[in-house]
Amino acid sequence: MRIVVLDGYVLNPGDNPWDEVAELGKLTVYDRTPDDEILARARDAEIILTNKTPLSAETLGRLPKLRFISVLATGHNVVDIEAARQHNIPVSNVPVYSTSSVAQHVFALLLELCLHVGLHDQAVKAGEWSSSIDFAFWKTPLIELEGRRMGIVGFGRIGRRVGELAHAFGMDVLANDIREVDPPDYEPFAWRTIPALFAEADVVSLHCPQTAANAGMVNSELLSRMKPDAFFINAARGGLVVEQDLADALNHGRIAGAAADVVVSEPIPADSPLLTAKNCIVTPHIAWASLAARQRLMKTTADNVAAFIAGSRMNVVN
Repeated sequence: MRIVVLDGYVLNPGDNPWDEVAELGKLTVYDRTPDDEILARARDAEIILTNKTPLSAETLGRLPKLRFISVLATGHNVVDIEAARQHNIPVSNVPVYSTSSVAQHVFALLLELCLHVGLHDQAVKAGEWSSSIDFAFWKTPLIELEGRRMGIVGFGRIGRRVGELAHAFGMDVLANDIREVDPPDYEPFAWRTIPALFAEADVVSLHCPQTAANAGMVNSELLSRMKPDAFFINAARGGLVVEQDLADALNHGRIAGAAADVVVSEPIPADSPLLTAKNCIVTPHIAWASLAARQRLMKTTADNVAAFIAGSRMNVVN
């Protein structure tokens, strides 16, 4: 069976081999595929693996040999799911692989906002400590998390893991989810509406999927409800945020800081307002990308393909 990977580089830049997938058929891996080369590369494929390379209804209609698609991620909006269903092409994803890595990254961002470790390291190496008359100095206020409130929008697997870590730091946890079920067994914990959560939390962290209903929901009105010393973190989807409104809130001191691992357009445009906003940390969509998480993603992808070849279905979303 011919298997084609349209954009495999970020999953395996050299440290996460395709061996398990290669055992299942004749494998061709492309690091990246421009839009104008998708058809040429996918034309003879029976199985396609894609991460961010789009498979539109038009494209799917021109791939008569295609029998199965496995998305190399949890989000699967890169594939026209309805068109795939109409062509009787099952589409699988990888629903659980990066929970711990994303939650860990959220706290890396938060701790950097609280302590500015990188800034202080640079100051020491620039000689500021060697020339100091005191045994200690700090260039920014140092913030302790214990007793503060973590607000989590989207209380699925990742959101719940973030809540567990927040609780371990001694934080109160507020959460919002479309289904307010199975509250955690730690206290203090409370459900909140989104406006109330933004108003009460000292840290707001997004962990919800992006939909047509919530695109751009974090706008000037919602940000205006936040405390002036609060932090905002987005490791979910860039399109949840109106980036200019977030930059304005930071630049005018309406919130104290922000961090984003995702942005509306990726790679980030050179003129993005977040790049020049005050106290704004931006990382290049790496919360998911620890080696352990990528190895789990590879393993589940191989399992998805093997299940299809064996005549069964695993993680099918359509």
